[in-house]
Amino acid sequence: MIQITVIDREGKTHELEAPTDMNMNIMEICKAYELPVKGTCGGMAMCSTCHCYVLSDHDLPEMRQAEEDMLDQAFFVEDNSRLGCQLMLNDEMDGLIIQLAPENED
Repeated sequence: MIQITVIDREGKTHELEAPTDMNMNIMEICKAYELPVKGTCGGMAMCSTCHCYVLSDHDLPEMRQAEEDMLDQAFFVEDNSRLGCQLMLNDEMDGLIIQLAPENED
């Protein structure tokens, strides 16, 4: 189990305990804790409803092309933007801090 800190869209901090042996990603653990992450595409990097900002200095896997392409079309993208569905939980993520990106205004 690892600890992940998630700051929601209202600025509230949530301390999550996450298993690393269940092949889960950041989006899925957020949904398991009922945080407001939609994951509309089911983790296929085809939407940006799990868009988040990585605030801690963790060595994360490089972005794949599909994630880069989706972020190119997303709103509120920053240098530290990632799609939660593309960040598979592993032991090296212990202490990770992320913030949920704002949702687009319709």
